[in-house]
Amino acid sequence: MPTPKKGTRFGGSPAHQRLIVANLATQLFEHGAVRTTEAKARLLRPHAEKLITKAKKGDLHNRREVLKTIRDKSVVHTLFTEIGPMFAERPGGYTRITKIGPRKGDNAPMAVIELVTEAYEPKAGTGAGNVQSGRATAPAEEPTAETASDDDALPGTPDNPVQVDSEGEADEVESPEGGIEATPEDADKQD
Repeated sequence: MPTPKKGTRFGGSPAHQRLIVANLATQLFEHGAVRTTEAKARLLRPHAEKLITKAKKGDLHNRREVLKTIRDKSVVHTLFTEIGPMFAERPGGYTRITKIGPRKGDNAPMAVIELVTEAYEPKAGTGAGNVQSGRATAPAEEPTAETASDDDALPGTPDNPVQVDSEGEADEVESPEGGIEATPEDADKQD
C-alpha cells in the first residue's frame, strides 16, 4: 500500500503516532492537563474524548478496549472510577485546548489540553428531540379557522378572532374588548 500523503504524521510511522497519542492520553488522564504543541493537542482531543465516553459506559468490554490504548492499569482505573463518573451528565466536550504562545527554542505554537472540571449545566430550551439534525425545523403553526377542532367556532366570532386572507396570511383583527389581538407573524417577529 502506498504511503499516505494527506495530513501530518507525528513520529514518522503510523505505529509511532499511535504510541505518541497513547502516551499523551495517559499523561492527560494521570495529571489532568498536558502541555504540548497545538497540532498534537488537536490530534489527542478526539482520541481522549472517545476514551472518556467508553469510561462513562463502564462495562468490561469498554475497559478492555481502553486497555488496548492505555497500557497503565492504574490510569485506566482512575479513568473508570473518577473521570468517567465526573462526566456522566456531560454529552461531550470533555477536554479544552488553550493556546499559550510559541515555544522558546523553535517557535512552535504551544497549547495546554486539559480536562474540563466545571459542572455541566444543560442549556434551557434545548431538548433531546431538537439535536437530531443541524437544520432548524419550522415552528408549529397555531390552528386557524380551517383547522379548528370545534365545528361551531366560525371565523369572525369572539372565540376565533383571526381571519385568513386568500393568500393564507393572517390579519390583525380587533377583539370585542377593543384591543388588537397578536397574530402568528407577530410572535415570529418577537423571537
